[in-house]
Amino acid sequence: MHNDQLMVFELTNIKFNRTPRHVSAAQAKELIRHVPAYVQTVGLFVNATADDIADVLKQVALDIIQFHGDETPEDCQAIAAQVGRRWYKAIQVKPELDVVAEVQRFQQAGASAVLLDAWHPELKGGTGHSFDWSQFPKLDIPLILAGGLTPTNVEDAIKTTGAYAVDVSGGVESAKGIKDQQLIENFMQGVHRGSAK
Repeated sequence: MHNDQLMVFELTNIKFNRTPRHVSAAQAKELIRHVPAYVQTVGLFVNATADDIADVLKQVALDIIQFHGDETPEDCQAIAAQVGRRWYKAIQVKPELDVVAEVQRFQQAGASAVLLDAWHPELKGGTGHSFDWSQFPKLDIPLILAGGLTPTNVEDAIKTTGAYAVDVSGGVESAKGIKDQQLIENFMQGVHRGSAK
């Protein structure tokens, strides 16, 4: 997290259920034209089929697939093999969830990373809530922290969890779906402070 060139940004938020952050394949294709070298693009999909994802990939040069729905490890593995992309899985940290066992299930299926997010009974992300960071495990797979991160808490979040990466959206918005440049800069300063050795 010290080198901006090595940071992975989720550029495309391609969902098949419309949200304020949803972009079409055409919009994603245009956005990717402005991505500098050494930055990877991630397509976020919620309960999409392999055909849905393959259709997007015909138009958009995505590097990685993020599964953010109810996909099983077997679903993720099969879809990723069919579309020929690396992948990671977002897991909502429910109160009764055995986080380590759940992460390991996706790791064994071939996940490149696992994103741990706050649980909400109806939403698949973007809740603005965080979970108990003490539940964040130390495993031999890159773990991404999401959920309720802001410029004011990201430094502490990274120091507490040792997360490989952090995922933010609402925490750097001035309004739903509208990113704020100053909040982004403040957030990145917190990331650098949190990851400093």
